[in-house]
Amino acid sequence: LAGRCDTFTSTKMFTLLLFISLISLPICSPADRNDEPIIGVLAQEVFSPKPNQTAYIAASYVKFLEAAGARVVPVMINKTLEEYKTLFSSINGILYPGGGVSIISSGYQRAAKIFYDLAIEANKRGDYFPVWGTCLGFEQLMYLTSEKTQLSHTNTSGVALPLNFTPEAKGSRMFEAFPPDLVSALSAEPLTENSHQWSLTYNTNEDLKSFYKVLSTNTDGNTEFVSTVEAYSYPVYGTQWHPEKNAFEWSRPYIPHSPSAVRTTFYTAHFFVSEARKNFHRFQSKEEESKALIYNYNPVYTGNASAFEQIYLF
Repeated sequence: LAGRCDTFTSTKMFTLLLFISLISLPICSPADRNDEPIIGVLAQEVFSPKPNQTAYIAASYVKFLEAAGARVVPVMINKTLEEYKTLFSSINGILYPGGGVSIISSGYQRAAKIFYDLAIEANKRGDYFPVWGTCLGFEQLMYLTSEKTQLSHTNTSGVALPLNFTPEAKGSRMFEAFPPDLVSALSAEPLTENSHQWSLTYNTNEDLKSFYKVLSTNTDGNTEFVSTVEAYSYPVYGTQWHPEKNAFEWSRPYIPHSPSAVRTTFYTAHFFVSEARKNFHRFQSKEEESKALIYNYNPVYTGNASAFEQIYLF
């Protein structure tokens, strides 16, 4: 690689790190592992709908999961309960992305609640089904768990921060496979990008405290807030920060793109996809699977007018 630093992009670095790191990450036996995981990514309403353009998914979430070995199915809003139940039984996990819609009343919220309830019930039966929430998705999970709005306004719109790890992080599932040097970098360098105006104040709700293990906190200088969680008894995870942006979003100057920042993207993606590999749901047929995949849609370039380089419109 000597002499090629000028052309060695973040995406190329991400791919190289993916290849190198596979030899050191925990590997399940094939009998206990789904090597063809498919993860749903929840769509949400657009602010200015047009014909055939009423919902969207930022492409960075799709790339995030694909880079760790998963395929993606868009989870459309405003479908019937039966349609969601059928899709739930076909996919191996779900990701609630960031965005700007209501976590109390929206198509995003309704679908998120249905899949959250289905996931909790499935996990109680021993059907391992992971759920991930990023930024708005994190806030949505907090509302679904507590059925209350617990958010406080913070000055955290467009800033990268180091994580303030709690003692619980050391024994967590999420950070178990992170190399020690990356954990150190995460606690010392601003590697986690924040794009939110509302945050969960630390230790404010008993329902949340009993359900979630707090792995990290942050502060805007005045208010301490929760930034990373995992459920004690279920494979439910949330980050108030954006792990996908470091490798795949370029339109904002505060997004970190250092080697450690890109490694953070990879290890976070690998963790969640590894969780999805523990689930064995599948589509009824290859034809149904092919029709559902995100490959049936083309992303649109929006980097000149949006915080996202590309989005999928539905």
